[in-house]
Amino acid sequence: MIPLNQRLKQVSQYIKGDMLADIGSDHAYLPLYALEQNLIQRAIAGEVIKGPYNSSKQNVANYQAEHAIDVRLGDGLSVIQPEDHVSTITICGMGGPLIAKILTEGQAKLEHQPRLVLQSNIQTKTLRYCLQQLSYRIIAEEILVEKGHIYEIVVADYATTPVTLSEIEATFGPYLIKEKTDLFYKKWEHEQQSLLKIKQNLDSTKHAERLQQINHQLTLIDEVIRDENQ
Repeated sequence: MIPLNQRLKQVSQYIKGDMLADIGSDHAYLPLYALEQNLIQRAIAGEVIKGPYNSSKQNVANYQAEHAIDVRLGDGLSVIQPEDHVSTITICGMGGPLIAKILTEGQAKLEHQPRLVLQSNIQTKTLRYCLQQLSYRIIAEEILVEKGHIYEIVVADYATTPVTLSEIEATFGPYLIKEKTDLFYKKWEHEQQSLLKIKQNLDSTKHAERLQQINHQLTLIDEVIRDENQ
């Protein structure tokens, strides 16, 4: 059995099609697990740094999976070629802005309209707006905790019709805001306290613009979590 943490097991449930591209693959554990579970036939494990690339190569060799998993060295989606016909792209363990940057810079690699399964640990709002700009529609979301860190999984398919998220949906997640689990409240109550601490240390004259942004964020959070305390 391939060792895989719970958050990546959750990610694996959303993989579709025969060909996976896992970007920032971290020892290629997700492609190896997906192959073992017959979720895919082939995979690309992409790494941008030589050290992790070598580790992924070694891990794939250890599990005798070289016939199915191609470990490639390159930046973001540059490891994908048109002839790969990738059906699902996974990008996990990064912040929302970095995932958004990878998708935006590699937009040309999305020509076959693969499913995107993305797992963000901070600032997922940026990522959701990026998906909207790329004509992708969010079809599922999950929030989970692992080793004290809260992660959000965002699953998106190419949309044939325009997608427009409200600010509330982009900030909190169109699916997560409907479910509002205990973990959802925990995440946003923690964010609320963090913003209040930042606000206390800002000068109303020097940091007027930043204060305005924080007050707006606090208003949104209060609007969303208020019902838990009523």
